[in-house]
Formats: sequence, C-alpha cells, structure tokens
Amino acid sequence: MEIPVYLFTGFLESGKTTFIQEALEGDDFNAGERTLLLLCEEGEEEYHPSRFFGTNVYLESVEDEEELTEEHLRELQLKHRVERVIVEYNGMWNLDTLYQNMPKEWITYQEMMFADATTFLTYNQNMRQLVFDKLKSAELVVFNRCSRDFDKMAFHKIVRAANRRSQILYEYGKDDVELDQIPDPLPFDLNAPVVKIGDDAYAEWYRDINEEQEKYDGKVLQVKGRSVLGGGLPPDKFVFGRHVMTCCVEDIQFAGLVCHWKGAEKTLEHGGWVTITAQVRIQYDEMYGEKGPVLICSQVSEAEEAVPEVAQF
Repeated sequence: MEIPVYLFTGFLESGKTTFIQEALEGDDFNAGERTLLLLCEEGEEEYHPSRFFGTNVYLESVEDEEELTEEHLRELQLKHRVERVIVEYNGMWNLDTLYQNMPKEWITYQEMMFADATTFLTYNQNMRQLVFDKLKSAELVVFNRCSRDFDKMAFHKIVRAANRRSQILYEYGKDDVELDQIPDPLPFDLNAPVVKIGDDAYAEWYRDINEEQEKYDGKVLQVKGRSVLGGGLPPDKFVFGRHVMTCCVEDIQFAGLVCHWKGAEKTLEHGGWVTITAQVRIQYDEMYGEKGPVLICSQVSEAEEAVPEVAQF
C-alpha cells in the first residue's frame, strides 16, 4: 500500500510546528486518517494533540539521525498501522538520510521548507550547504516574519540558485501572505537562431536543459566547455561539460552531456577547452540509460579557459 509522506523542513523556530498543528486541526487536511507524526527536533512550540481533528494521529520522536533507518521507519508504520506520514525534519540533518532510508512504499506527496526571514540570510551565510540541502527539492518555500520593507530579491536569488521550480511565499502576518512574482528570465535568448551560452551562464543552462529537455530539442547552441574522452566511449563521441559549484567548494562536480563529433578521439584533447556549435536532440543514449539531451556537433574548436573556470549559479 502506498503511504503518502508530507515533509516539512527548516531550522529551529522557523514555523514548522505551528503550520503542522494548524493543518492537523483542520478537517480539510485531516479527515481522520491514521497519521504518523514523526518529530525529528523539538523547538519552543509544542504540539497540542487534544486539538487535532479526530484521534488517529500518533506522535513519535527521532532524536538521532542514525535512527532514520528503513527498518525503524517501517516498524513505526506497522506499529500504528498508519495511512500517511508527516515529518517535521531536523534542519541540521541532511535530507538524503531520510530519502535514502524511507520504506519503498513511502511516497513524498509534498515537501515544504519554512524559514524565519529575520535569520535566514545569516543561516545561509554560515551554513550554506545545509540551507541548499533544504531548498533543492522543496516545492514550496515559506518565509515568515517578513517586514514590508525587506529585500525580497536577496531571498529570491538564494532560492532560485538551488531550485527554479519551487513556489515562494512571504508571510507578513496571519492570513497576510504574498506570492513571489519576481520573473526569472534565462541569461540567454532561447529563440535565437544560434543560442549563445556565456561562460557565466553555463550552470543555469545545464540545469535548465536537464529539467526542461523538450524545449531544447532541435535548438542550435554555441557553448564553451571541456572535452572528456575515453571511458569506453566510441571514437565519434565525447563528453562535453564543465565543473559546477552548486553551493560550496565541497559539492563541485563535473556536469556534462554526450556529444557526437566525427573523429573526436583523434582530434580532441582529453580535458581540453573547446567551443562547440551543436544541435540538441532529445534521444536515448547508452551513457544516460534513457532519453536525454545529446549534442550533435557541427563545429568544435579549441578555446581559452572559461571565466570563471568553475561554473556557478
């Protein structure tokens, strides 16, 4: 049986408990389903189960990240014979710990991040990796305790560097919220005959072409990166890409796509910088193991090192 999971993330005093309490008190969300409320941290706010609609909510605490094992989570599921799970997650724990250990029948229905606008920028400055971890897959980001004169753009940019798809809400008071309407134009013209990707736009282009592949199908691109050879690739293929830093030095990784270029093995230098002109085709490739963006090159030429060398958002 599929078990829906509602995941609420954020740091201490970010408003998670209040939101969950109010949701469970409302019959539009809580119609009496047997619900496991998994508490992974304790803040100043406490739950008041007596106000929950119905009596089928079962609170369980997880005090250590190491307790998030598939065996323990399923044990709690079976103990209470639950129909759904609500998780108030610890902001200091990595989300992958939960996702990698959820029982296979647990399916994330919604992931929301809450943040106190008065402390969020400080958290982001001092614990950027943990902030990014909570933003990267959130469907909704709620900034509460906002003031009318605060700089929304600073918050917007941090969210968008991690996640282009999440909705953003600014909360000024109870029942006083504003939906983020700041536009996010791509830093290149996707309708140009040849779409030119600047050195400083590589990271955003790479994420966008992987998230919305179909809109690139048939487009002709000009972009700079490194050529990677070998690894069992046939002589007319290479991997084109750059190192990308998502949030900090520790997460730098190579972000590349499959390229077709006749004689690639003989004419290109492994790790060398090149500028390619290529048409995008969304098709199956063995390297992906599924359909993905494949670059069919019409021109490949040596190039100077990109500036910056490591692409960033």
